[in-house]
Amino acid sequence: MSSAFPVQYDFSDQVAVVTGASAGIGFAIAERLRACGAIVSNWDLAPDGNDPLACQVDVTDAAALEAAAADLHQKTGRIDMLINNAGFAGPTTELWRYCPDTWQKIIDVNLVGVFNVCRAITPYMHEAKQGRIVNISSLAGKEGTPNASAYSAAKAGVLALTKSLGKELASSNVLVNAIAPAAVETELLKQMSPSHVQTMIDKSPMKRLGSVAEVAEMTAWLCSAACSFNTGAVFDLSGGRATY
Repeated sequence: MSSAFPVQYDFSDQVAVVTGASAGIGFAIAERLRACGAIVSNWDLAPDGNDPLACQVDVTDAAALEAAAADLHQKTGRIDMLINNAGFAGPTTELWRYCPDTWQKIIDVNLVGVFNVCRAITPYMHEAKQGRIVNISSLAGKEGTPNASAYSAAKAGVLALTKSLGKELASSNVLVNAIAPAAVETELLKQMSPSHVQTMIDKSPMKRLGSVAEVAEMTAWLCSAACSFNTGAVFDLSGGRATY
C-alpha cells in the first residue's frame, strides 16, 4: 500500500462500486480505496474503457443499474462498498428563472440516481449481511444554497434517504452514512458562476475550498471496520461552516 496516506485500512479482496469515478471526488475516492486493496468498479457515463470492471451506465436508468449490479456480483461474487458520488450541479439562478426540465434533471441525477443505485445494490449487501454505503451529499442540502434550489433540494433528499435506509439496514451489518461537504475544488464548480463559488468560500471559516483528498479520506474511514456504530448519520466536511 502507498505510504502517502496518514492512515491505512485493509480492504483486500473487497469490491467497491463508486459512481462518477472518472474525475473529481469520485476518482479520488476510487484511488483511495484501491490504495487500501479494494477492487473498484467505476459506474460512470464515460468510464475508462481499459478497466474490465468499469461500467458505462446512467444513474437515472434503473433497469441498466440492476443489470450492472447483477453482472458485477456474478463476476466478483460480492459487493462490499457503494459510494454514491455521481452528480450534476446545473446552472446557478433564482428558482423562478429555472428551466423546469433542468430543475428535474438535477433532481433525477442527484437524488433519484442515489435511490436507483441503492435499490440495485442493497439486496446483495442485505443477503451477505455486510456492507458499507456512503452517499456524497452536500452542505447545500442542510443550508439551502441561494440560486441552487434544485441542487439543495436534491441533496437534502439524499440526507433523508440516508437516514431512512440506515435505519432499515441497521440490523443487517450494512452501514449507511452520508458526507456533506462544503464547496470542494473540482470540475463541477465550473458549472457554477465565479461569484457563486466565491460566496461559498467566503462563508467558510477556513476561507478555502475543500479538497477531493479530504472527501476520500473520510469515505475510507466510513467504509472501514473502524466505523462500526455509525449509521444513518451525516458527517460534515465544511471547514467549520456547518452550524448544525
